[in-house]
Amino acid sequence: MERSQWYIGTPNGVVMCVDHMAENQPEGKFYHAYSREGAEFGSVEQLLVRLEQFYNWINYPYPGTNDRTFIQSRQDRAPQTGLTERTKIMKDEELLSRHGELGTFIIRVQQRQNSSWQGRITWMDRNKTVRFRSIWEMIKLVDNALDTVRGQEDRPEELNWQEE
Repeated sequence: MERSQWYIGTPNGVVMCVDHMAENQPEGKFYHAYSREGAEFGSVEQLLVRLEQFYNWINYPYPGTNDRTFIQSRQDRAPQTGLTERTKIMKDEELLSRHGELGTFIIRVQQRQNSSWQGRITWMDRNKTVRFRSIWEMIKLVDNALDTVRGQEDRPEELNWQEE
């Protein structure tokens, strides 16, 4: 299979490996270049929170809006004094060698605007790449891909993996 869509391309590119589905929630790990260990997730919510923490940690892409909370911690009120330098320890080729049992996706968030994410997602198992305009759209693309793998394509396709 030609792997023309298999690339990381950004400092915040991650490879998401879905291994299991439990109660219609994906479970697995995502990998990035700054750690050899994968970050585990047991639900969509956990995945999104951990990805957001990762993007904040590397400060890329810079968020267009500040986080809003009901309770502001002291740390949130303190001015940011600077970034800690992050060093890549995994090459793109090593990242791209990771695979999940149900599905593998390369997520490249290019912007964090309007309290959401915009970017590209590649379904490595089918070598298809689609642009997404929001976190919600990205989740629906992943859900559609996992349903296809599990043979549950009976619902109407709202989003599909048509090649760009």
